[in-house]
Amino acid sequence: MAAEGDVDLDLEADENCTGKPAEKPRKHDSGAADLERVTDYAEEKEISSSDLETAMSVIGDRRSREQKAKQEREKELAKVTIKKEDVELIMSEMEISRSVAERSLREHMGNVVAALVALTH
Repeated sequence: MAAEGDVDLDLEADENCTGKPAEKPRKHDSGAADLERVTDYAEEKEISSSDLETAMSVIGDRRSREQKAKQEREKELAKVTIKKEDVELIMSEMEISRSVAERSLREHMGNVVAALVALTH
């Protein structure tokens, strides 16, 4: 059996040593033509400056609203009173940092059980 395998390997080596590189199958030739059609279409489209300015202002307004809402949420969370013992309990049980434990407690209005359940899920 080993001798037959050796013979097969020698035959394959002879075929590859003819000096001609093996031809690659040409499966992707049509893809280049498709790509040219796509890029031609994209180049024909023009974006007007007024549309661009409108889009940028909408994005800027959305960002400012999100940032304002985030700041309001942080102010609300800062008002919640939490116990130092609760923070240390969550830190030791969940092995997380103090800031994450405080944040979780504040989000759950100081409820230790709800904060622990939320951290486990």
